[in-house]
Amino acid sequence: MDVAALCRDLVGIRSENPPGDTRDIAEYIHTFMLESGIENVVVSRDGKRCNLIAPGQNPNLLLVGHLDVVPAIPTGWRHPPFEGVEEGGYIWGRGSSDMKGGCASLLTALRRVADEGDAPSCQVVFVCDEETGGCHGMEYLLAKGVLRPCDTLIAEPTPRLSPCIGQKGLARLSLSFSGEPGHSSLYPEVGRSAIMEAHALISFLQELHRREYPVSGEMEEIIAQSSEVLEGIFGTQGLDRVLHRVMFNPGVISGGEKANIVAERCDLDLDLRIPWGCTTGEIVSEIASHAPAADLKVNSVSEPSFTPPFATIATRVSAGIRRVYGEEVVPIFQWAASDARHLRKAGFPTVEYGPGEIKTIHGINERVSIDSLRCAEEIYHGIILSYR
Repeated sequence: MDVAALCRDLVGIRSENPPGDTRDIAEYIHTFMLESGIENVVVSRDGKRCNLIAPGQNPNLLLVGHLDVVPAIPTGWRHPPFEGVEEGGYIWGRGSSDMKGGCASLLTALRRVADEGDAPSCQVVFVCDEETGGCHGMEYLLAKGVLRPCDTLIAEPTPRLSPCIGQKGLARLSLSFSGEPGHSSLYPEVGRSAIMEAHALISFLQELHRREYPVSGEMEEIIAQSSEVLEGIFGTQGLDRVLHRVMFNPGVISGGEKANIVAERCDLDLDLRIPWGCTTGEIVSEIASHAPAADLKVNSVSEPSFTPPFATIATRVSAGIRRVYGEEVVPIFQWAASDARHLRKAGFPTVEYGPGEIKTIHGINERVSIDSLRCAEEIYHGIILSYR
């Protein structure tokens, strides 16, 4: 089976998260790997969110993919999102770029190595819940100690000439604000609105967003080249601010009881992306100090992280890209988060590189080019052999 056909099959196996049921796709890959001569096991905390592990023999390379995809609104698509249609040199459908395409390229590269007579010595892990934080997937596996720290490649979608060697930090917070209810005709002279308390915090977050944090010269150089790559992808200037600043999204807000009652309660779910030059702890403390009466819950945090560009995994991935594409490679930092944050924290030097159309990720008409699938397979094949 070639990589395009495998990608079509994987897109056609539904694994939206939520709900996060990856049993069918884990079983498909389990069988595919066994047929390739690669021993592997399926493990799960709850019997539905399934991870797959191939432990390898004395591995010094870990290959990682995730099986879950974000949900797809069924309308507006050029092709139904879970049919894996091939058209115009692309595989179309939810997860084709993020990241069933990368999984397909990893699997076909592993099968090639096995068919050539070399049992792959690397560890291989496909996890169930990268899109929802990792508590049933990567965090769970690391806590169980089933993975040995080593050089790690995650097949997440990246620009074709730009492996991702670092990511901003992440903080997800829930805040509950309490007010003093009263008649709306007397507000704001009488009563205290929980909604306006939340509004005051959001106003502070807008001020926080305008700050930039100093970093070292080497970091500044990587951020500058990362911004240039991202601006080229999205056709938008000024994206250096995304990597230099705290980005915030008040993703869910609910509160109040009635239009003529001063709001007694307001709840806010907040997502923040933290740049280099500060820590998540510093930012969370500032938010807490600007909302002293709120009940604040920290749902998840991770610090900004990166793998040095001269690390072995980074140089080998870059060499593989250069060999296949014949062009200069530009490692970048990323604005988003992935399982790389858990792995780096646990001592795994980690790089992301994979096929995908970046602008279509999580969107309608997500797709991956077949050429990029084949090039990624070739790059992965060379990296696997370099770690024998």
